[in-house]
Amino acid sequence: MDKMVPYPSGAIVPERDVDKRPVLETHHLGIDFGGLTAVDEFSITVGRTEIAGLIGPNGAGKTTVFNLLTNVYQPTRGTIMLNGRSTANKNTSQVNRMGIARTFQNIRLFSNMTVLDNVKVGLHNSIKEGFFASVTHGFGYKKAERVADERALELLDFFSMADAANEEAGSLPYGAQRRLEIVRALATNPSIILLDEPAAGMNPSETAELMENIRRIRDTFNIAVLLIEHDMSLVMNICEGICVLDHGKIIAKGTPDEIKSNPKVIEAYLGKKKEADGNAEGK
Repeated sequence: MDKMVPYPSGAIVPERDVDKRPVLETHHLGIDFGGLTAVDEFSITVGRTEIAGLIGPNGAGKTTVFNLLTNVYQPTRGTIMLNGRSTANKNTSQVNRMGIARTFQNIRLFSNMTVLDNVKVGLHNSIKEGFFASVTHGFGYKKAERVADERALELLDFFSMADAANEEAGSLPYGAQRRLEIVRALATNPSIILLDEPAAGMNPSETAELMENIRRIRDTFNIAVLLIEHDMSLVMNICEGICVLDHGKIIAKGTPDEIKSNPKVIEAYLGKKKEADGNAEGK
């Protein structure tokens, strides 16, 4: 099945074993800002259809890791392999074309554009018209635009958003804007999607819907998901593997059950909580 074509509406997505063949690998990844080491010795492997979590206290370096994985930042040391190919010396657009997509903590939609056009932005790499066709809006351009419209609508329908296709993105409710960001990222046809705090600001009902959508994304499009999230219930219920970061270094890796009972993880979270409580009492 083409990754761009979702299951028919109402179809049951079958349970499946996780494909552990690596889609994303990092080896001894690190970055320094001046004399400060922000991330160090970050080594992980994410399987081709794995849902993995990256967690840790505030300031642990999680978003910095995402910036490294997408080449927003160039690493000081270490390697990143995507589908067996190094991402070294690539810019963010090139890395995206290699198969990695991402969403952000703060929604970054084109709020004055329609929902449909926001998704089509993600499809721009699949529009193959030449310079002349793009200037004259010739046959090749029109055909590519028609294909882009169809694919964008398929993706929106998969997320029950097709009825909002012609609305301005900025007019959508918060939870729907979050979903639209994910749809736009999926439009780039990635092998792995990075979700940076996708449940931030969501109510329990929206969070439950998000969990179901993440599973459907993996199972329908055959891609991996790596997410940063502070909602531990979401992480523990959806992730097959979890990596815990503290002060820029990995302190634990394992299954949800292993992470829940890991003394280093408990100390990292409880230590931060005690520090915060102490600061509050001192004010």
